[in-house]
Amino acid sequence: MIAFLSKLLNKRRWRIIRFYIVGWSLAFVFLAIVRGVGTEEQGQLKFDFKSSMIIGLTMGPILGVISGIASIWAEKNIYRKLSIGRLLLLRTMYTFLFIIAMTFVAYGVYQFYFGTEISLLTFAFDAGSGAIYFYIWITDSFLTILRQVNLMLGEGNLLKLIRGKFYTPREEARIFMFLDLQSSTELAERLGHVNYSMLVQDCFNDLGIVVENDAEIYQYVGDEAVLTWKLKEGLQNENCLKAYYNFTQLLLKKHEHYQKKYACTPFFKAGLHAGTVTVTEVGKYKKEIAYHGDTINTAARIQGQCNSLKSELLISESLKNQLSSSNFMYNPMGSIPLKGKKDNVAVCAVSQLTE
Repeated sequence: MIAFLSKLLNKRRWRIIRFYIVGWSLAFVFLAIVRGVGTEEQGQLKFDFKSSMIIGLTMGPILGVISGIASIWAEKNIYRKLSIGRLLLLRTMYTFLFIIAMTFVAYGVYQFYFGTEISLLTFAFDAGSGAIYFYIWITDSFLTILRQVNLMLGEGNLLKLIRGKFYTPREEARIFMFLDLQSSTELAERLGHVNYSMLVQDCFNDLGIVVENDAEIYQYVGDEAVLTWKLKEGLQNENCLKAYYNFTQLLLKKHEHYQKKYACTPFFKAGLHAGTVTVTEVGKYKKEIAYHGDTINTAARIQGQCNSLKSELLISESLKNQLSSSNFMYNPMGSIPLKGKKDNVAVCAVSQLTE
């Protein structure tokens, strides 16, 4: 089943489901140890260590898949539209339904391996079931919190942080994109700071589409966002360029929503550059994974030239030389001086080829 899912799903969705599969499997292994070593069951169902392990290792992947799919759907369709209070209420309702589903799965798994003459209702309310359901609720809440922390740090970075991978600065080859909302000052003055903040919030929610192109959202700075890719992943299938156009096309697709709510259609311009950066863990009381290096500064300066060069997307010529040109056209803009750079940097304007 796991091999089938890894082929069926894209990389990001598979990572989410894999996280829940591992989480639930470890939770059931822990439960098997607690229930099966040095304890005696009070109900009609007797679980020794071996039977607990068999059932747990079977249920872990099944419940992991259910949790993973629910998380993917909720992150895409629900979470960004809810207040914290409503989110907690929704999570409580989900947990209730999840426990019901878990009971059916557990009953089926137990019947498959060991068989039992007791009914589903008796199985569900056997002595000690309340403690098991509480454990399920705690586990689900814990995995949900871990998932949110992982999103705050950047997808996939939590485990690396725990392993101490960022404790010592190390070098990586990466692509960086700086995205900036155009006419932001004018919009802020016209909308007022509250509505303007809601506009930026909506835009950055829609920016989530870039994860389909393997982008990591590194930072939000006011009305600006910084995306990054490992060099290989950014170059593959021209992900670093497709991410920009997928985002801008989504904003155009939602033109009516933005016009009705803010009387504008937001538009972002971007600059990209690739090179070697240093990545490390910074902060004592607020941890953050930070990238340092001239590559980041250069990408920011390139983005700053979009208005003067009348281009929506600019990239360095060095990055352009590493990309194919099957879906995009590059227009050399010459070598231009960038603030803080001793030497001029050659840049290219990018346009998408129409089919």
